[in-house]
Amino acid sequence: MAPSTSVRHTLLRPNTGRIRRAAAAAVAAIAAAGLLSACGYGSKSTDSKAAAPAASAASGAKLSADTVKIGYFANLTHGTALVGLKQGLFQKELGATQIKTQVFNAGPAEIEALNAGSIDIGWLGPSPAINGYTKSEGKSLRIIGGSASGGVKLVVNPDKIHSLDELRGKKIATPQLGNTQDVALLNYLAEKGLKVDPQSGAGDVSVVRTDNKVTPDAYKSGSIDAAWVPEPTASKLVTLGAKVLLNEKQLWPDGKFVITNIIVSQKFLTEHPDVVEAVLRGSVNTNAFIKANPDQAKAAANEQIKTDAGSALEPAVLDPAWSDIDFLDDPLAGTLQNEADHAVTAGLLKKPNLAGIYDLTLLNKVLKEKGRPAVADAGLGSK
Repeated sequence: MAPSTSVRHTLLRPNTGRIRRAAAAAVAAIAAAGLLSACGYGSKSTDSKAAAPAASAASGAKLSADTVKIGYFANLTHGTALVGLKQGLFQKELGATQIKTQVFNAGPAEIEALNAGSIDIGWLGPSPAINGYTKSEGKSLRIIGGSASGGVKLVVNPDKIHSLDELRGKKIATPQLGNTQDVALLNYLAEKGLKVDPQSGAGDVSVVRTDNKVTPDAYKSGSIDAAWVPEPTASKLVTLGAKVLLNEKQLWPDGKFVITNIIVSQKFLTEHPDVVEAVLRGSVNTNAFIKANPDQAKAAANEQIKTDAGSALEPAVLDPAWSDIDFLDDPLAGTLQNEADHAVTAGLLKKPNLAGIYDLTLLNKVLKEKGRPAVADAGLGSK
């Protein structure tokens, strides 16, 4: 589920005709897909970047595994992974256990990699985590920690949409059928009494599933009127003249909702709890580093994005995007249940049984060592 929800942000610039042909092909593909196919709420997986060679290990004892394979997106909502890898904060905790990384474009592909053993631990949005767990009947993964909240906005063409009451008849982009932002938009539209077929996106509002890489070009061409998207895509659209009409934080109590979690293969958790604990300690230390050194952390995240995606984000995009994301250790478990309920309301998911999706034992052990209070699993913890 944060969602995710996002992809590498190397911006492509196809011509208008190509955009329209691609959009038509995407709609046709979605219409042909089963409602709960693959690993997303009806979404298909996409290719991921090949795993990087194992990183040079820091000094120290090797833990129970020679390597740990970590997956994430080259996206700011996965900033904990980006900063922790760039600053060596995970490797410091892992000692002589080496890190091997794999960068993904979409949540379903990361779930498939976790199920296949290609990765052990990953940063992932709530919707694919929920669906991966339910599709495996609770056997594939556990959520073991939080990572990020916020960083999602509805941005609109101010010449076409002036208020939230003017969405009817408009074309609104989301990153992928059934991803975290797609679910949020469909739920929001349903609450406003606007009817949309969840699979095709047709209805009172046209929901156009558009890869974040091409959303800015779709906006410039007029193919879409608005987009419900994560950062930094939202801020990129603002640089093109779009206006923020709604920050999703406004829809949640205290402005907090999960956009990125840390997941682990249940098999790896059982066999290598010391490695999982070390990664979690690195995550907690990274989030503390981000809070204490926001500018340095922002620069480190951007450098890692350049390494993974081929280009860094310009300051006009990076600065507002980074400031809208909250990095935290609490997985905000109560909001995960709400996001699952939203998917049910949207017609993308049957009522899921999420009992056991969390195992926060090791995270709470790390937090206790640091004199911090435990975080809750909202009654969804493993027994």
